[in-house]
Formats: sequence, structure tokens, C-alpha cells
Amino acid sequence: MDAQTIEKPKQKVLEAYSTETKVVKGYDVATLTGQDFDLTEIINGEEVVGPSPFDKHQNIEGNLYYTIRRYIQRNGLGKVYVSPLDVIFAEDFQRLQPDVLFIKKENMSIVKGWIRGVPDMVCEVISKGTISRDTVTKRAVYEQFKVPEYWIVFPEHETVQVFTLESDKYILYSTAEGEGVIKSKVIEGLELDINDVFEDW
Repeated sequence: MDAQTIEKPKQKVLEAYSTETKVVKGYDVATLTGQDFDLTEIINGEEVVGPSPFDKHQNIEGNLYYTIRRYIQRNGLGKVYVSPLDVIFAEDFQRLQPDVLFIKKENMSIVKGWIRGVPDMVCEVISKGTISRDTVTKRAVYEQFKVPEYWIVFPEHETVQVFTLESDKYILYSTAEGEGVIKSKVIEGLELDINDVFEDW
């Protein structure tokens, strides 16, 4: 699609927000989503403002970040980041914020304040109300732009699924539910015990 033909994104506000007052549980959205903490994504040309995550979500995200960061630092593989950090696939049309993402050291040129290009791995931790968005809508975007590896974490079932691209389509590469180990194809040699992902510190 020609960039000049793209209409101005329409704002789409999730159920947690009032479309009239833009207030989240008594707080002004401007306060919660200022320049340094903006939860706005643009998906298929529409602005999507998600609610701030609960503690369980943050705990899992932190566990993933800590474990992956320790491994890639030890092996000099690249860098790992956590949201909110914009990944810009197509300006003003596909601007997403994965919960966790990894970039190989040879691909660090896409880090330009935000991420302007395709990360090597992205991960979404499912929250209440985001199942369809994370497993269908965002998955389709990541697949379209050929993100090599996509992790989906289901906290309620203590499950992690790892998908990798085969012939431009995601196929399940590794999964664990309740117990066991998940493996990454992109982060070579990385294996995570499922208990370390869902451990509550």
C-alpha cells in the first residue's frame, strides 16, 4: 500500500477506557501514557490503547527478561528489551509493542531509539481481553513482516508456545504446559524451565 494513500489512523480504545473521558480506573490517560510510558500501538492503521498490565503479567515479563538477558549476555548474542518499546514495521500503520523482544547483535542497526525494523524474536504475555489480539491479530502482523520467532505466554494455564517461520508461516516449534522446558531456535542453545517463567518472587 502506498504510504500516501493510508488514512489517518482511527483511535480504538479498549474496554478499560471510557471513549468519552479517556479515564482508566480514575486516572487520566495522559498521566498514564505520557511520553516515557505510552501504551499506544497502531495495528492495521488503528490506534489501540491497552490497559496497564497487572502484577502477574509484569512478574512473568520480568522473569523472561532476566533469564533471556542473562543467557544472551553470557554468550554475546545480542540484546533483549521489554515493553513499552515501539517496534515500527510500517510508519503510522503497524507500530507494535511486544512484551519482550530480542535482537541479534548483527542486527542491532535497527535500534534507533525505537526499533525500526524486524526483531529476531518477539513475545506476548496474554492478559484478560487480549487473547484474540495477541494470538490472531498481532500474530498475523509478525508473520507478515517475517519475525523469525514468536512466543505466546498463557499465564492462566502456565503455558508457553514458541513458533518459528517455515515457508513464511508460523509453525509450533516448542511448547510446555505446567512443567517441562521450552527451546528457542533463534536464540541458539536457549532452554527455559517453565517453572522459571511463572515463578512468583
